[in-house]
Amino acid sequence: MSLQMKSSYNNELGQWELVAKGEVDISTAPQLREYLDGAYREKKADILLHLDELNYIDSTGLGVIIGAFGRMQESDNRIKLINPRDNIRKLLNITSLDRILCSDH
Repeated sequence: MSLQMKSSYNNELGQWELVAKGEVDISTAPQLREYLDGAYREKKADILLHLDELNYIDSTGLGVIIGAFGRMQESDNRIKLINPRDNIRKLLNITSLDRILCSDH
């Protein structure tokens, strides 16, 4: 399984734009953690994590996102999941994580 990540900082909006493509599981979760933590260490700002092209995420991946969410809350920043596919949205609904992690737009 593979995960491809892209990150960029949007100066105009003052937030990170990260794009995840592929799958997040126990073997690729460390890569996701590295991208989330690396971006946040570079500049403490909100993170929009675009999931349009993410096909799969397991509990390990969700744990990485929840961990990042917790660390970011300490400095009043947020992580938002944007456009999760139906299978991922269903997982977020079941775990009630959609209430805190999904954007309304």
